[in-house]
Amino acid sequence: MEHQLTESGAALTYDICEARLVLGNISKRRRAKFELRAGRVRCTDVYPADLATLKLKTLRPVSQADEKLHARKRRKVQVTDSQSTTNESTEAEAQDDSPSASETEAEDDGVQASQSSVLTALGSQSAKSRPHSASCRKEECPDLVKVINLDWLRDSLRLGEAQDIRSYLIYVGQLLPVDKESPSPKPSEETRLQRIGGSEAQKEPDKGLCQPKEILARANAETRQKLKSKAHVPVAAKRDHIANAAKRDFANRSFTSTTSRNPLTPRPHLLHQTTSEHEESTSQHLPPLPEWITQKQIYACQRPTPLTSPNDAFIAQLKKIKLARLLTNDDIGVRAYSTSIASLAAYPYRLQSSSEILALPGCNQKIAHLFHEWQTSSDHRIQAVKDIENDPALKVLALFYDIWGVGATTAREFYYDRKWHDLDDIVEFGWNTLSRVQQIGIKFYDDFLLKIPRAEVEAIAGTVERHARNLIDDGIVCVIVGGYRRGKAESGDVDIILSHPKQSATAGLVDQVVQSLEKEGWVTHTLTLNLTNTKRGQETLPYVTSTKGAGFDTLDKALVVWQDQAFYGQRIIQDTRGGKFKNPNPHRRVDIIVSPWRTIGCAVAGWTSGTTFQRDLRRYAKKVKGWKFDSSGIRERGSGKWIDVEGWLDPETRCANWKEAERRVFESLGLEYREPQDRCTG
Repeated sequence: MEHQLTESGAALTYDICEARLVLGNISKRRRAKFELRAGRVRCTDVYPADLATLKLKTLRPVSQADEKLHARKRRKVQVTDSQSTTNESTEAEAQDDSPSASETEAEDDGVQASQSSVLTALGSQSAKSRPHSASCRKEECPDLVKVINLDWLRDSLRLGEAQDIRSYLIYVGQLLPVDKESPSPKPSEETRLQRIGGSEAQKEPDKGLCQPKEILARANAETRQKLKSKAHVPVAAKRDHIANAAKRDFANRSFTSTTSRNPLTPRPHLLHQTTSEHEESTSQHLPPLPEWITQKQIYACQRPTPLTSPNDAFIAQLKKIKLARLLTNDDIGVRAYSTSIASLAAYPYRLQSSSEILALPGCNQKIAHLFHEWQTSSDHRIQAVKDIENDPALKVLALFYDIWGVGATTAREFYYDRKWHDLDDIVEFGWNTLSRVQQIGIKFYDDFLLKIPRAEVEAIAGTVERHARNLIDDGIVCVIVGGYRRGKAESGDVDIILSHPKQSATAGLVDQVVQSLEKEGWVTHTLTLNLTNTKRGQETLPYVTSTKGAGFDTLDKALVVWQDQAFYGQRIIQDTRGGKFKNPNPHRRVDIIVSPWRTIGCAVAGWTSGTTFQRDLRRYAKKVKGWKFDSSGIRERGSGKWIDVEGWLDPETRCANWKEAERRVFESLGLEYREPQDRCTG
């Protein structure tokens, strides 16, 4: 492609800042804007209604004198890793809006035309016999950068003359003057200096081509600045800086904690009630309290919690406060609200008074006060929730928190330490500082926010099961867990457990399955792949372990990005390797877990239940039974001995299927079995 352009008389540059006409294998306006931003090109949108005033249709023929002039000016700039438009992808994907050069689809050479060049599209005939070339004159389109699909070049070469670029136009932008450019928000001074090379002399615009000595001097200055920016900063000092900044932002807010850490913070007001009002409320007919309330059963695993509740509207308000507590680093508040929400979700009747709330486990005067406020407000909204929705800092933190691979702690670091305020800031000022997983999270940000319908969840599980059976045999068991099994109409991701009655069949199985799925293109990215269980001989997690942060699950698992390969799309790439189609299907998050058969019940019980149900299952096993519950099995806390709750050791009592194994887990714990749709604690 580059050779054809050169032979046709086009002056090329790989510096997108110099280009006014950009060619690329893209079809989306959003992708074009992203590539310009990534190349430090700042511009405002020119909408289709304004294109009529632009002289884009007529392309001026170039005279032989012009061709000789431009031939002398023709030059090529070495392609850098960050500016090259030829990306040989090592990832199995075909998504056209990738923000990372290392993860974009394998595509043809994209070429960008210089602002002072004449972009010529011709056939394969010689220079002497080719027709007049064409260009978009700079004086006709001042300060405009146009991005067009590479099909324009292919069609022009095939037909032997330049085609009307308006039919291939993806994006038109009005360039912003450098002195008037005001990106909002600006990065920190250190980041800004690092971005421009750390030299005051480099603030002046480059004039012409840099000499070798200038290039070396610039590289050395940039290296020194990078080394300086990587100077060791104590972790504790950085953590304190972020915590203090957040504390200043959220001091005395209505949605923050009102504990004794700040003696000036007022306590919640008591619910005032006259004698007549009290007598009237007590005389009202209230439904009988459920048994789990009268028996003071405090654990969520001891009571049924259905998918929907008559108090969902009030619970939705509490969930927003809970998220705000998470983003503001209030772990105690998060646990308290999680307990209250689970208790309210299990209450089978519509709440009528605050006295009902005070009878629920985990619900205190604070929750009762919030309910009273919600119940008496005209719009059924809590003031704290209104403040949360209007708080600019929380909006940014919530935006970052939705990036897969970015937790609440990292979101605060992005905002308070790196001074980023949106996704564009992350891409422009800190892309190379992100982990690979975080880059993928930003790349598929919109896709990952989409919900997955039940039919698609079943189709994904069917494909995973087929590949697993092809690798092992038909003895493979596939169980869809997570929100799907709890009855949700749509899921945020897909959780699948694979198992096999033979112990040897599950060792290292997850790695084999992922490789098989990658070959067919179903898995486009592997976020994490853990063989923790295989490495310890598929034994239950030891009671005393050196592994920190093991959390609830220590089974073999792979967290992958999935894209359905069944589609009917438009061909956008064609080269010597054959046709290639753009896959329009969204990317999904899929977790593939492998469990040995002897503990399949623990795995299914853990991965099916809601978050608070899982947490209380572990708490109940510890406090009541003296056991350590993990999705890989149960151990006695005193001796560390594995407890065979599923009857694996005796072939005569061994479970016939995974459903029976899950029931035995509940029975061994002394709990009533709860159907998956009754474990929706959130």
